[in-house]
Amino acid sequence: MAETVVIGLDPGLTATGFAIVKNNNNEFSLLKSGTLRPKRDLKLWDKLFYIYNELTTLLREFSPTEAAIEDVFVSKNAKSALKLGHVRGVAMLACNLFNLKIFQYEPSVIKKSLTGKGTATKKQVKYMVNKLLKLDGNLSFDASDAIAVAICHLTQRAFYDRIS
Repeated sequence: MAETVVIGLDPGLTATGFAIVKNNNNEFSLLKSGTLRPKRDLKLWDKLFYIYNELTTLLREFSPTEAAIEDVFVSKNAKSALKLGHVRGVAMLACNLFNLKIFQYEPSVIKKSLTGKGTATKKQVKYMVNKLLKLDGNLSFDASDAIAVAICHLTQRAFYDRIS
């Protein structure tokens, strides 16, 4: 597989995890990761605009060719699910404006691809992310989840590239 750079996203209104991960012949390296945290006192649309601006800055800087986004999980709180949908929409819009192919993965698929267990905890996912990328462990859960989304996509993509 040729070199691929992917942005992985774990969307959330108060915290959106992001990761820029490069795959060069099945060697993963982390270019950048972090958490976008809009100020709490902002209106919904201003939080969305902040996330959009930060994502477009990352996309411009790193020029990924693909985007992997965690899919919406079923929530008991409809209002929270709707807000999460807004953030996912903004993230998809930003990625689409940069002509990225967008892939979506359910949380259980992401967890299973990293830990072998679809019900793994955030702590277990973070542990595997740190092991796979030889990191020091100083990641937020949002950032480690975003890295997991990117790695899940890259491993799924590598599998489908081999069989097609």
